Amino acid sequence: TFLGLLMIPSIYWLMPSRYNIMWNSILLTLHKEFKTLLGPSGHNGSTFIFISLFSLILFNNFMSLFPYIFTSTSHLTLTLSLALPLWLCFMLYGWINHTQHMFAHLVPQGTPAILMPFMVCIETISNIIRPGTLAVRLTANMIAGHLLLTLLGNTGPSMSYMLVTFLLMAQIALLVLESAVAMIQSYVFAVLSTLY
Repeated sequence: TFLGLLMIPSIYWLMPSRYNIMWNSILLTLHKEFKTLLGPSGHNGSTFIFISLFSLILFNNFMSLFPYIFTSTSHLTLTLSLALPLWLCFMLYGWINHTQHMFAHLVPQGTPAILMPFMVCIETISNIIRPGTLAVRLTANMIAGHLLLTLLGNTGPSMSYMLVTFLLMAQIALLVLESAVAMIQSYVFAVLSTLY
């Protein structure tokens, strides 16, 4: 994560570079996206939390694709410490400011009267496990890709030259897939934390 600090000073140059322009357009798109998700009731600047969350996860995911760099997002300590406080804040804010709205969410529309107590239990449980699912999704996706790359890489020495070329192609394809997963997962994490 500290390697990111090495890349920041370029922002303060007089002429924005191509990367800078590209990153700014990404951030602007995300800002608009989160603004529509949060709706008109969202406070000014609340999209910044999610944009910074996105940037942090994206950066960590990309750093972990380099060899010998530790994948911090593949550990529940990081992902849970991102998901839990956010979820807790949303829950507290919702229950304090929109109590009736939150109670209404516990029973979906058109539920038969007999099922209402069960529905409240089910909705409460699903609400409580949300930060867990958010954290585990990111962790599992990061671990899975890296594990696959490592296992394939370890089979290399015992293979013939012909198979090694195929192995290299497979590794490169997986690396491309992993970088896509890195982007998608950070986006999914940020979007779902707004929706929860």
